[in-house]
Amino acid sequence: MRSPSSPHVMSASLRMTLLPKCDPNDDEATMKLIEEITTNAAQVQRQVLDEILARNSNTEYLRGFLDGLTGYHFFKKKVPVIEYEHVREYIERIANGAPSSIICTQPITELLTSSGTSGGQPKMMPSTSEELDRKTFLYDLQVPVINKYVDGLDKGKGMYLMFVKPEISTPSGLSARPVLTSYYKSSNFLNRHFNKHLIYTSPNETILCADSRQSMYSQLLCGLLQCDDVLRVGAVFSSAFLRAIKFLEDHWQELCSNIRAGEISEWITDSGSRRAVMRIMREPNPQLAERIKAECRKEPWEGIIRRLWPRTKYVDVIVTGSMAQYIPLLDFYSGGLPLVSTMYASSECYFGINLQPLSSPAEVSYTLIPNMAYFEFLPVKSDKQGDEEAFDADKCNRMEMVAEAVDLVDVEVGKYYELVVTTFTGLYRYRVGDILMVTGFHNSAPNFRFVHRRNIVLSIDTDKTNEEDLLLAITAAKPLLAPLGCLLSEYTSYADTSSIPGHYILFWELKSNNATTELDSAVMEACCLMVEESLDWVYRRCRSRDCSVGALEIRVVRAGAFDALMDLCLTNGSSVNQYKTPRCIRSPEAIAVLDGRVVGRFFSRSAPHWEPLRVGKT
Repeated sequence: MRSPSSPHVMSASLRMTLLPKCDPNDDEATMKLIEEITTNAAQVQRQVLDEILARNSNTEYLRGFLDGLTGYHFFKKKVPVIEYEHVREYIERIANGAPSSIICTQPITELLTSSGTSGGQPKMMPSTSEELDRKTFLYDLQVPVINKYVDGLDKGKGMYLMFVKPEISTPSGLSARPVLTSYYKSSNFLNRHFNKHLIYTSPNETILCADSRQSMYSQLLCGLLQCDDVLRVGAVFSSAFLRAIKFLEDHWQELCSNIRAGEISEWITDSGSRRAVMRIMREPNPQLAERIKAECRKEPWEGIIRRLWPRTKYVDVIVTGSMAQYIPLLDFYSGGLPLVSTMYASSECYFGINLQPLSSPAEVSYTLIPNMAYFEFLPVKSDKQGDEEAFDADKCNRMEMVAEAVDLVDVEVGKYYELVVTTFTGLYRYRVGDILMVTGFHNSAPNFRFVHRRNIVLSIDTDKTNEEDLLLAITAAKPLLAPLGCLLSEYTSYADTSSIPGHYILFWELKSNNATTELDSAVMEACCLMVEESLDWVYRRCRSRDCSVGALEIRVVRAGAFDALMDLCLTNGSSVNQYKTPRCIRSPEAIAVLDGRVVGRFFSRSAPHWEPLRVGKT
């Protein structure tokens, strides 16, 4: 329940710094800090905004709106709420050598590539060395929270699988790389202080290995060698953790052979990884190899996590948003272990933590930590305001902004909002694109459930495909149907995660003047590949380099299939006058209607072209 709105007096330490010291080994002090910051949410938020404006009001970007004015009311009145396209020019100028001071007085030390795209290329978010400290603060903040609910985490290790991805150097010399790659390569991570509750089975060298297969193999080998010490397992994304399980299914015999012989496979050529693994392996262990073999050869693999890592208390993965589709598989492999989502973060900013980490996946809420950034919220409504189902399945993108942005402490329980952030690093009133629902308050700080990304219809891993991009990709493929004498009359899609890796499925209904037209496999496979080639850089990286998304599939349905889909929607309450074919379907009923009318299935036979991001002068 929300605390009274009467002002609280902040401690002197909180007034002195917006980045307090946080010792993750001191549970009591850290929990007290959380209480202090969340109790004084309004004051902390105002202090954050005042500090950002004091630093940056004379930057080129803010001068254009404020003209030297500062203060809350001028900021809210004169600085517009923006999307990436409005700040892209400034970020690209910095990438090409312009001074950081055009948006931020602190030096921009790197650019963080987002899973969202602009013009087919990943968005780039400015970051500073201080921002790394702010991220470390949030990581440290969550440790005593999980300790409050799970005992004994200082008596073992975590098999937490972490990976780096490609980065580039921009003309300015700044690196452009994903946010997690940035953090894992930072001194904040590599030279982190000892934390008895957070010891990893993966040596740093295996995490930093640029070859994802070698990194995966080496980290799993280390996790198996230390299986009796493991108290928690996980990865950042559910999809990544399930890929690790699939990799284990494919390589367990080789891993057992390595453990039995006390030697690592020759194909692991990364010298750092080899040395790190051998520091742990030391000598042959045939008993452990036989134990692992005995479990892995049993079918099915239900509960394999409990069987291989018997002391495991929970699985630490994100299960909110698009990752919720993986919950059944996680339950299967884990044998029903708790699924814990600890943190809410993005490339733009780290936002908050889950103060009830053992809540069920459907009930996960994150408390936004008021000193991380200045937060605002655009109220949104769906076609059924107040009905939670309006944000489910095929209705999830039908929404509109209904009012001006409101402050963190002024949101209302049960209402939906789009998150807007003003950061210390040069983003001002920036629309993150996340739709959140307020579930309650912790003191004066609201708790939010992540509902979905604005306009996203398909996502398997870090790929995020919106309706417009899907339409453009399908439009690019349609001319390839000409040899068949066919036209594409209707389409929809869904993200199939029943196998690992998951893949996009497109249902196509074709119209032909010739009733005897046969589907040509070569033509349809070319259509699959053309759609993939036309999707954005992040999707193509997931397909071609990361192998985290499987080959796109087109399922051709017989004539009338989409009429049957419409009949189902009308039966479920849609209006015949307002019905539009959904471009993404999620309900099992809708998928079954189309699946029962499939006359041909086709896959891409090769991966789409992808190459590392290039940033140059324009």
